[in-house]
Amino acid sequence: MAENILIVTEDEELLDDLLRLCAAAGTEPHVAHGGPTSRAGWAAWSGAASWERAPLVLVGDDCAGATGFGDTPDPGHTPDPAHALGPGAAPASGRDGTASAGGAVPRRPGVLLVGRDWDDPGVWERGVRVGAESVVLLPDAENWLTGRIADALEGVGQAALTVGVVGGRGGAGASTLACALALTAARAGERTTLIDADPLGGGLDILLGAERTQGLRWPDFVESRGRVGGAALAESLPRSHDLSLLSWDRSDCARVPADAMKSVLSAARRHGGVVVVDLPRQVDETVAEALVQLDLGLAVVPAELRAVAAAHRVAARTQLVVRDLRAVVRPPGGPQEARGHGSGLDDAEVAGLLGLPLAGELPWERGLLEDIDRGRPPGSAKGGPLARFCGGFWEHVLSGGGVAA
Repeated sequence: MAENILIVTEDEELLDDLLRLCAAAGTEPHVAHGGPTSRAGWAAWSGAASWERAPLVLVGDDCAGATGFGDTPDPGHTPDPAHALGPGAAPASGRDGTASAGGAVPRRPGVLLVGRDWDDPGVWERGVRVGAESVVLLPDAENWLTGRIADALEGVGQAALTVGVVGGRGGAGASTLACALALTAARAGERTTLIDADPLGGGLDILLGAERTQGLRWPDFVESRGRVGGAALAESLPRSHDLSLLSWDRSDCARVPADAMKSVLSAARRHGGVVVVDLPRQVDETVAEALVQLDLGLAVVPAELRAVAAAHRVAARTQLVVRDLRAVVRPPGGPQEARGHGSGLDDAEVAGLLGLPLAGELPWERGLLEDIDRGRPPGSAKGGPLARFCGGFWEHVLSGGGVAA
């Protein structure tokens, strides 16, 4: 696939705007000054090779009438500007997701028709003519289009499944579960990013034994604004146990701005795979930016009445933002003791008291603290109870059965 975006236009003003947006996205596009002049002239057209290989094609509305783009719009489809994909963008394909094939130009995904006139109803028909997936009208859609160009350059596909873990009370085991989930996903071959969003949690890098691993930490991102490249982010972070880790250093930095959290987490999601976020119990603007990007939240709650009372407040705040929040119940007792349902609440009772769906019971694991002290993070024992719990969780969620629509 070619690295360059293809622009097809003879409108100098439109070309200047598109070149500016491409520059903002970090690319220098290939420009074809005009479309194919005839159906027979496709092979000789200067944009033919890029049309087939470019990650994204921007066709100026001035060139949409070129003969080679086709002259038989789908009679069964009229693109509707009300169904916008972004500010000033609307779908332009037929009912089956393809455009008419009246011309010689091969139909392909990733074509956008770019115009300026909202009052021209013919722009939607011309979008169908060129096989565009969207009609983009400037200047309204400039920010959307810049992001779309950057996405195409990154090869962005499906966004990462993003899971946040929060403790119902202090010491519930949220960080332990977050690490184990990330480690298990990475071991299963998923592209995995673990993000430590709790500045007072002691540092997930220590829990993973990665405090000396080279890479950027949160203090390096406090000035981040706008778009951060997903691949560039992953390359800059410490790698440990086949996952990318964003944690805190040992400086006095105790928070990052909300804009930085939004930019960094958005980049991690665009990079795809799985993102696990270890969350603090207190919700501020920065944490809210993380919560809004979650696909699924897990509240870790010990099966004790006081813990349930504390978790109720945490869950109430979190549910204001997270559409799918579930309870993970830590049984009473400990790794040396039997489950002992009689000594406390069972998992269904805890979930019921919180009004949350039950994601499962988080098992105790013998020797976990000793393993951590020896540099073996939670979930590293493949056959251990914690790894089995996490493996079952991912099998369910990644199969499509675990996230609310």
